[in-house]
Amino acid sequence: MTQLFTRLLLATEHTDYDSGAEAMAFALAQRCQLPLAAVLPLVSNPEYEALAPQIAVKAEREAASKMIQLREQASAQGVHMDLRLRRGEEPYQEIVAEAQALGSDMIIIRRRGKRSFFANLLVGEMVSKVVTHAPCHVLIVPRQARMWQQRVLVAAEATAQGQQIVAIAVAVAAQCALPIHLVCVVAAQTLCAQADAFVTEMLKLAQAQGVAAQGEVRVGKPYTEIFAAREACQADLMVMGGRGEASIGRALIGGVAQKVMGLADVPVMVLHI
Repeated sequence: MTQLFTRLLLATEHTDYDSGAEAMAFALAQRCQLPLAAVLPLVSNPEYEALAPQIAVKAEREAASKMIQLREQASAQGVHMDLRLRRGEEPYQEIVAEAQALGSDMIIIRRRGKRSFFANLLVGEMVSKVVTHAPCHVLIVPRQARMWQQRVLVAAEATAQGQQIVAIAVAVAAQCALPIHLVCVVAAQTLCAQADAFVTEMLKLAQAQGVAAQGEVRVGKPYTEIFAAREACQADLMVMGGRGEASIGRALIGGVAQKVMGLADVPVMVLHI
């Protein structure tokens, strides 16, 4: 079977907050027998560094030490990793630039770090910007999360974009030999017929790919119902789109995606269609 993702990029600052993303990247590289690229962004401000060069020297030393540790960890896992240090004023810009330069098809990144506001609810600012501006799909990994082994939950609307999201989620489930659960959330009962038809069609697509599939339509607030569905089916990977079809440009992540990314205790794969 053709690999769904072939150019993985781990984005990490090698802190305790990054441990889940690093473990996930190593596990995916091992499981799919893929080389792994990694980028460690280092905040660099030439004007500030000119005034306080000792701080810049210390940051460089710490970054060099982190790179040595990362390479040793990857080697211990039997993973070949091409690790690069990128300097810039905005870490997210360096991560996005590295993904563009490498033609990455998935970025693997932590959910939040110590600088996050509302740390109990939201995704870190840097991570949110990576997801918003990424040229590819992004896998957001909570610190304690591990490789999925139970079920893939995909949340999608009855649209052309939703069909593409489900198709990718089905491919992920097929590669991992896991069942899939589709949830389609609508705002009112009057929209259920269209959603039911969509779910039925998508389940046939999954079954044609040899994937065991279940689906349901829920009425209510999207993120609330998505989490209720995940809890009920015990999925340990969530897949969804990053923005609705009505979004303009790449200014924002969709509000539902933002909440799911921030509240989920399992990895969330955000697809850019």
